[in-house]
Amino acid sequence: MAKLRVGIIFGGRSTEHEVSVTSATTILHALDPSRYVPVLIGVGHDGRWHVAEPESRLLPEAVVGSAKARTSFAGLRAGLELLGRDDGRSALAAPLDAVFPIIHGRGGEDGSLQGLLELAGIPYVGCGVLATALCMDKVLQKAVLRDAGVPVVPCREISRSAAQLSTSDFVDAVEEAFAYPLFVKPTNTGSSVGVSKVRSRAHLVNAIKEAARYDHDVLVEPGIDAREIECAVLGGHAPQASVLGEIRYASEFYDYEAKYASEATQLVIPADVPAAQAEEMRALALAAFRALKGWGMARVDFFLERHTGRVYLNELNSLPGFTDGSMYPKLWEATGIALPELVDRLIELALERQRETASLEIRFRS
Repeated sequence: MAKLRVGIIFGGRSTEHEVSVTSATTILHALDPSRYVPVLIGVGHDGRWHVAEPESRLLPEAVVGSAKARTSFAGLRAGLELLGRDDGRSALAAPLDAVFPIIHGRGGEDGSLQGLLELAGIPYVGCGVLATALCMDKVLQKAVLRDAGVPVVPCREISRSAAQLSTSDFVDAVEEAFAYPLFVKPTNTGSSVGVSKVRSRAHLVNAIKEAARYDHDVLVEPGIDAREIECAVLGGHAPQASVLGEIRYASEFYDYEAKYASEATQLVIPADVPAAQAEEMRALALAAFRALKGWGMARVDFFLERHTGRVYLNELNSLPGFTDGSMYPKLWEATGIALPELVDRLIELALERQRETASLEIRFRS
């Protein structure tokens, strides 16, 4: 049986560029060389695409800017030139059988890269365009989940343009709705980039300005004294939920430093949660995955309120990290699925969805 050529697209014009490079490295090492031919496709901070075929023996961190990698144009033109042509003029040595899109944040986790792959007709790992876009927008995600009966933390949102004019009325409304401390977040970023925990009006105003540096919209939600519990989801029409894990950290909240650099951060698997409560969270994770029309994979983050035991779904991440410290692969390993098998399943799910898409009618017949 011929090996599958699997493209790993990583990097990107995002504040999470470096995290993406690390995730790509983990996936590269997890691919079984007897089954797959990995093709590294790095997108630089400038938007240029760089292709490294296997014979280059490059690792993801060295692809962008290497003389061994072929450089294509920037932006959409690069993607269409690279992925959408099979006439021998592409930067690829041969067409790809599947793609593992592992660009975190803007341009990779917001549905845009998935849309490009859809247009190119290439199977890809993870959620589709709609689910990915919904999961990236924290406010719209909450709206869909509330409608599905999933408990979420309430929030208020202000646009960047409105915040640049005045935040006074918005801050008044927030203070009327919620008590301090509050969390301020860019609506469409990950890895806690631009997130602040605030305890005063002055700090709130400054935090809104800080978050607006990273996105068109900013949300504010009440701080909850809670344990942070996570669950991994894997599958398509019949998704599965993993065992639960808990994140413990020494910082004020689970910020970028705590996620990727702090030695004080602990990932406790399985989480010490009563069986009935664990089943509730696993069921909510699957309900959220289905409500958002997820496919392939997602990491579902919960708040378990300390003094009430109440469960809130914080957010569903459609493109979880694959770094050494990432919870998603660790949760599946604890559930009984090692990383190489996990990658196999994700690629199989990508191919399954492509087969289903190919079976759809494209001509109306009366």
